[in-house]
Amino acid sequence: MEFVPAPAVHRVLCADCGTPIVPNSANLCVACLRNSIDITEGIPKQSSLTFCRNCERFLTPPTAWTIAEPESQELLAICLKRLKGLNKVRLTEAHFIWTEPHSKRLRVSLTIQKEVLTATILEQVFEIEYLVQYTQCPDCARQAAKNTWKAVVQVRQKVPHKRTFLYLEQLILKHSAQKDTISVKEVKDGLDFFYSQRSHAIKMVEFLSSIVPVKSKSSEQLLSQDTHSNTANYKFTYSVEIMPICKDDLVCIPQKLARQLGNINPLTICSRVGNSIHLLDVATLQYSELSAPVYWRTPFDSLATATDLVEFTVLDIEPSGPRRGKLVLADAQVAMSGAFRSSSTHDDPDAIMDYESSSYTNQIYHTRTHLGAILQPGDAVLGFHLSNTNFNSDDYAKLPADRIPDIILVKKAYPNRRKKSRPRNWKLQSIAKEAAEDSDPKGVIGRMGGRDQKKVEEDYELFLRDLEEDPELRGTVNLFKAKDDKPGAGSGMAGGKTRKKTHFAMDVDEAPAPAAETESTMGDAEDGEDEPDFPEVQLNELLEEFDEMTLEDQHQP
Repeated sequence: MEFVPAPAVHRVLCADCGTPIVPNSANLCVACLRNSIDITEGIPKQSSLTFCRNCERFLTPPTAWTIAEPESQELLAICLKRLKGLNKVRLTEAHFIWTEPHSKRLRVSLTIQKEVLTATILEQVFEIEYLVQYTQCPDCARQAAKNTWKAVVQVRQKVPHKRTFLYLEQLILKHSAQKDTISVKEVKDGLDFFYSQRSHAIKMVEFLSSIVPVKSKSSEQLLSQDTHSNTANYKFTYSVEIMPICKDDLVCIPQKLARQLGNINPLTICSRVGNSIHLLDVATLQYSELSAPVYWRTPFDSLATATDLVEFTVLDIEPSGPRRGKLVLADAQVAMSGAFRSSSTHDDPDAIMDYESSSYTNQIYHTRTHLGAILQPGDAVLGFHLSNTNFNSDDYAKLPADRIPDIILVKKAYPNRRKKSRPRNWKLQSIAKEAAEDSDPKGVIGRMGGRDQKKVEEDYELFLRDLEEDPELRGTVNLFKAKDDKPGAGSGMAGGKTRKKTHFAMDVDEAPAPAAETESTMGDAEDGEDEPDFPEVQLNELLEEFDEMTLEDQHQP
């Protein structure tokens, strides 16, 4: 095969230095071309970054503040946005050059390309130095001036207990509705949620309206005004009042409203609370839903609450009628818990039954109930005793005497289970709250502490019992597996020194073990076994807890 030499490459001399080069449009070598043309012209070699040392955020012009780790992609993007003239060149590479952490300097190496002449692309590497300037962001400045919030949502419910807010707190945590909250302050009748932006407060009001029946109103307060630029600074307040009717409450609906709700019996119990309340007539299983707007047009209070429930013993029960889902109408015979018990002692074997000692205690009541599917003879049940109760209600006084039953049964009780002090294998989370400084001395501050700590702990224990005994209510909140750790300091309920919390901190509350009863109200209840139908919390209902810095364990002493 015959060798064919390559064509000769013609070279010319560089116009500046005389070096032989391949001919180009400028007739200059690469070194002379770089000396004569600077493609970095118009790009500053020094710049500055604004950094807030309190919240550790960088300013992203014009007004945004971003959290960025050292030498991260987020910080590199902030640095490149500070440069002018990068839109005229092509950026091919950018990376940080190491500097001393305390030097308040950042060095970035850039590689850019640009077409300087026809079909001639020049590439150049250069460094830019950034000076980190310390300042305060507007949020930290307002916090330092004790002007941390721009909008507040005041949630109130005029009831003598805190169970509604305990449940509301779990719904807020489950839906992460507290993520924009600056702080939460506990007051006598509710909670105050503080926000840095008005839109966050409006979002919270809309969330509350979707889960509980409320009415809300707003107001604004002028802080400052600039007449030259026609701008003003306001503080916004949103007042949210929750309907003062809770689950298992006994209510008497006004006659006119009862006719509007399908001519339901005015004497009903509240079976469920959502964005509206569900009323149930236990004698007929008639069901009605009362929305918040309808209620606030004709408001009324509950006659009795869950704390007024009395324990009865089922003597006989017989299903007698229709069914409605899980509810079965039945005729029941009940007596007061402890009726017909023997007053004999070990020293007096000849003692007789004390059924003649009190006609009130030993009386047998006949009633209709919606619990025919779950009650059996011998079971304990909680209900309202109306035959010896007076209510301060005009609507109740207008009811005919033949339409008022002696007993209204509400739910099944588990006394044997409650007598045994067993630690729960689950726990709840709670939002870190602050006690109000100007609270009423007679009011309950909250579950994290207060002047009436015993009342608060009783409400919390009743709320935990409701979660245990109601699987449907349990499904709406998040339950976490309890750790087998020893109690330590930092628990507000245990009386320890509370640890410092961040703005978005949450506390983890260990579900306290139910307190043991001091005396048995039934003859053989003290030695009785657990009820076989007690709704245990299953392991598959519990969530694993993540070890986050914002979570703290709350233990019982």
